[in-house]
Amino acid sequence: MSTPSIKSMREAFDLTGKNAIVTGGNGGIGFGIAKSLAECGADVAIFCRDMQKADHALKELKPIGGKYEAFSCDITSMAGVREAAAAAYQSFGNFEILVNNAGVTTNTMLFDMDEEISDWHRVVNTDLTGIVNMTYVVGKRMRDAGKGGSIINITSNAGLMINRGMYLSPYSTAKAAACHFTRSMAIELKPYNIRVNAIAPGFIDDGFGKNMPQAMQDAITAVQGVDRLGTVMEIGAMAVYLASPAAGFTTGAVNVVDGGYMLSC
Repeated sequence: MSTPSIKSMREAFDLTGKNAIVTGGNGGIGFGIAKSLAECGADVAIFCRDMQKADHALKELKPIGGKYEAFSCDITSMAGVREAAAAAYQSFGNFEILVNNAGVTTNTMLFDMDEEISDWHRVVNTDLTGIVNMTYVVGKRMRDAGKGGSIINITSNAGLMINRGMYLSPYSTAKAAACHFTRSMAIELKPYNIRVNAIAPGFIDDGFGKNMPQAMQDAITAVQGVDRLGTVMEIGAMAVYLASPAAGFTTGAVNVVDGGYMLSC
């Protein structure tokens, strides 16, 4: 069975009848992705740790009219991922879309970390191992269902460049590895018609932008090709594309969505 191609633009971005898991979908970029998928017809399961925040996200999704649920999950724990996945599959039946969005960061130089380099392990365990855990558990179920699917990893332009003045070695390293993991899995999962792609955002106004000093924001937008921060819905729009029939010929791609920030580096 090969991946079908689109026949008209009416169906190109339609996700009706598809189920999606979005990790970290209770806020920020993750919620922007969850909402975008929902507005294009997908039913959405949010995997996250903060269930109170998830309740608020579900209330915002409810008027769209689909099926939306949240499941408590620590993606750094394989046992936790298996438990959440089992509950989600019991409720939704199957998933054709997996968005590995959940992530953390730190702004600490390596030699300033504690003797256990705790910040390093915390970031890499979430931003890389968490993606691997989710892909292993949900990807296997996609394979066994035999219906193909789309896995989307949210990485960062920091995984493709060095941003001077920001001490992001754990984050940048994990995101770079996640980009390469994306390419590797695109080949490994080809026989099962599971496409694997990544989105590498730049500076997005996902909450942190409101607390960013104006001078810093001005410095960023001055060197970009677009003179503002990105929005969560713009990342969501790229996720819709990668999840939809429109991207049937797209796999192993790392899609940079950063307003042209990388052009300055």
